[in-house]
Amino acid sequence: MQEEQQPEAAADPMSSCDAPEDGPKETSSVSQNISDADAFKILLEMKMKKRQKKPTLPSTVTELDTEDGSKVYVVGTAHFSDSSKKDVVKTIQEVQPDVVVVELCQYRVSMLKMDEKTLLKEAKEINLEKLQQAIKQNGVMSGLMQMLLLKVSAHITEQLGMAPGGEFREAFKEASKVPFCKFHLGDRPIPVTFKRAIAALSFWQKVKLAWGLCFLSDPISKDDVEKCKQKDLLEQMMAEMIGEFPDLHRTIVSERDIYLTYMLKQAAKQIELPRASETEPRKYIPAVVVGVVGMGHVPGIEKNWNSDLNIQEIMSVPPPSASSKIFKFVIKATVFGLMGYGCYRIGQRTVQFILSMPAAQSYLQKLTEIRSQH
Repeated sequence: MQEEQQPEAAADPMSSCDAPEDGPKETSSVSQNISDADAFKILLEMKMKKRQKKPTLPSTVTELDTEDGSKVYVVGTAHFSDSSKKDVVKTIQEVQPDVVVVELCQYRVSMLKMDEKTLLKEAKEINLEKLQQAIKQNGVMSGLMQMLLLKVSAHITEQLGMAPGGEFREAFKEASKVPFCKFHLGDRPIPVTFKRAIAALSFWQKVKLAWGLCFLSDPISKDDVEKCKQKDLLEQMMAEMIGEFPDLHRTIVSERDIYLTYMLKQAAKQIELPRASETEPRKYIPAVVVGVVGMGHVPGIEKNWNSDLNIQEIMSVPPPSASSKIFKFVIKATVFGLMGYGCYRIGQRTVQFILSMPAAQSYLQKLTEIRSQH
């Protein structure tokens, strides 16, 4: 059943190119009739020559091994950090991976192809249209939670003038330059995370969390971000606000640690080499994987690495509790109440404006005179 989950979560809509840009030039002297297997071997040899046996890696990289000899290099990043971008680029260039896995799901994959300017504008703007889209996609409660978290991200974006996810975009670009390198989305789908997070909270916990997110306004500097390289800034801010809600921390951080670990282990399965014919025996080589995740997830990935993981339970969405239904009703009642009051105030002002016009006053005066005559 676990295997059935993989295609959705590790959907590969952004798969990288299977050959580097300079590949055709370097193999132009090879015969036109070369077999696919031979072409694969030539490009693989080129890749192996570029791959460093003893790579010089940034201090933010954690190396993990699998039982079959595959290697996984987990780059712990701060989501708003130029230094993290450089760490990702250097790691991919040094190890020439077979797979790059990033802490994104299919609902956030659009950020990979947006330019920095567009992303910066998008991240700062939180409007009614985005709220409606979030609610339509995730439901009322999860949609509101998503918008509140986007507000936190927008606050950091505005303070730093830097769009989130720069390290993921760098990973995507660098992966496309490595022969036969696949690009996987390794995070749990965001609607599942939010729905499980909402279900874990009581009514008053939801109110308290929403209040804290709504009024977040502390100033943040670039130095603060770099100081948080040992713990991702966004997740640290969240941890401070949800410290008294261990169930919420479990759904947003700990469960995603398990999911990310599972996806990294799936990506690290041995690679089958192409065969010249069906009779040729199958050959496998260990894989090299680069994972790009927030620094806050690295300890959890290390902790879960040698465990047998089952992601079925953390992919299920529990039915809404009584407190969720009450909170949902209160939110709807508040929204409709505000809309109704707004319409009432607009209508009242419109009537007052019309009655204050000379033409209207003259018309009313004539009506009064006619009535008095009768």
